[in-house]
Amino acid sequence: MTRAVVFAYHNVGVRSLRVLLAQGIRIDLVVTHEDNPDENIWFGSVAQVCRDCDIPYITPADPNVPEVEARIAALAPDFVFSFYYRHMLKAPILAAPSRGAFNLHGSLLPQYRGRVPVNWAIIHGETETGVTLHVMNIKPDNGAIVDQLAVPILPDDTAHDVFEKVAVAGELCLHRALPRLVAGTATFTPQDLSQGGYFGGRKLEDGRIDWRQSAQQLHDLVRAVTHPYPGAFSDTPRGRLTLWRTRRIDAVPSTSDGGRVTLWAADDKLWLRCADGGLLRVLDATLDGKPLKPDALSAPLEFES
Repeated sequence: MTRAVVFAYHNVGVRSLRVLLAQGIRIDLVVTHEDNPDENIWFGSVAQVCRDCDIPYITPADPNVPEVEARIAALAPDFVFSFYYRHMLKAPILAAPSRGAFNLHGSLLPQYRGRVPVNWAIIHGETETGVTLHVMNIKPDNGAIVDQLAVPILPDDTAHDVFEKVAVAGELCLHRALPRLVAGTATFTPQDLSQGGYFGGRKLEDGRIDWRQSAQQLHDLVRAVTHPYPGAFSDTPRGRLTLWRTRRIDAVPSTSDGGRVTLWAADDKLWLRCADGGLLRVLDATLDGKPLKPDALSAPLEFES
């Protein structure tokens, strides 16, 4: 029987664990994370899957410590897999499996190596992303590719929408590639790292709106950081404005000043003219912590671009 140690978290971790079990992989240990009480936990629980399926699991703050490394080495797994686990794995863990260590990454490598690849792809206006199963080494997301599967990013897709597609694509990609890994017939294609870049994590402050952006750039930011993320925001004299949902449009009711970045209400709707003259309809927003409705915006809000 093929045996594995699995590092997993999030919906991709849940789905991927189920693929391994369905294909008869014996999982001797799962390493996952304790949920952070300060984080919006909107995704499935790897720990719950382990409890349901009687799989031993641990939640170390740092997996790269001698006691965890020794435990994994003693298990002598055939494979180590990482499915949306948040820590880099160092050389002793990567060397433990006899048949290799593999990671499932949420982009079409070598594009968008690093953190939160779905969010970055939307911010940059991509129309496609996907998942890549690749060899793990001590450098992040640069090992040889085993398999990939693409998914579309539609014009109004949010990060949550795309992540749901990526989670399913990860399941399909792993399900397709796993028999070849087990049989020893998988092919390994080196990455051309010149064709992609590395991106870091994002913080709440990265959602602050730059009003010099075009309408398309602002729309992409809004959908990349909307729920369950903290949102795209700007501080105004009336309180913090957070844009949660927008849509590109061609024409809106006119205002008195056509040259400024302006948010205004007309026809019982909210409209936003951006620095490039492009137009957005604001479908969901809050101002000073309260839902912003058209009848509550008594005077337009203007922004420096």
